[in-house]
Amino acid sequence: MKKIIIPFFCAVLFSVPAAAQKKGAASAKTEAVASKLTPKEVIDNYFKALGGKDKLEAIKSTITDNTVSVQGMEIKMTTKKLGNKFKSVQSLMGKEMIQLFDGEKGYFDQMGTKIDIPADKIAELKKGKPVDALAFDFANFKEVSTEKLDGKDYNVLASDKGKFYFDAGTGLLYKTAAPEGSAMMKSYMTVDGLQFPADVEAEGGGQKMNIKTTKIVLNSGVTDADFK
Repeated sequence: MKKIIIPFFCAVLFSVPAAAQKKGAASAKTEAVASKLTPKEVIDNYFKALGGKDKLEAIKSTITDNTVSVQGMEIKMTTKKLGNKFKSVQSLMGKEMIQLFDGEKGYFDQMGTKIDIPADKIAELKKGKPVDALAFDFANFKEVSTEKLDGKDYNVLASDKGKFYFDAGTGLLYKTAAPEGSAMMKSYMTVDGLQFPADVEAEGGGQKMNIKTTKIVLNSGVTDADFK
């Protein structure tokens, strides 16, 4: 279980922007050309497509229920976030695995074995937000290129953290690719007028998995006591 849970969810939960994992070669040939858009315009369009930056920033807490399918198994996961704090509980065959960050420190607990979150991850975790999309800052990107994947155009931002593909038509994030792994947002769901990834195909550490979001609760049901 350690090889399945920890590497993947570290990449998903603890990267900035979140879900920035690596992917192998694209299924279709891509050719990058310079875009007339600026990084700020791409990210502003992304926030607008999600429902508006002001509305995203008004979210103080989230509860997200996911089903993760990997290696023929289904893992149920519930993640609570409050500010930069989070607690993820993953359940498989009656066993629970916990990842927790209280704003200053945290740990992984897998079937009674606790491992402290490495010190070099703490600074990034302190920047965390209840909504992962808000981690995007146009100042981290110098330019925009346009690439075609499977016949569709995507505006691409690249930094030392990876490449991020935004649908030129909808403005939504479609794919991320970085050294840790890759993720493709296959669909989005609407919650209180905002868009969130609903079906994600991911690959990292040689493992392929599917993450389906079944429920998201905003600004309710989370307190500081959840992160003790």
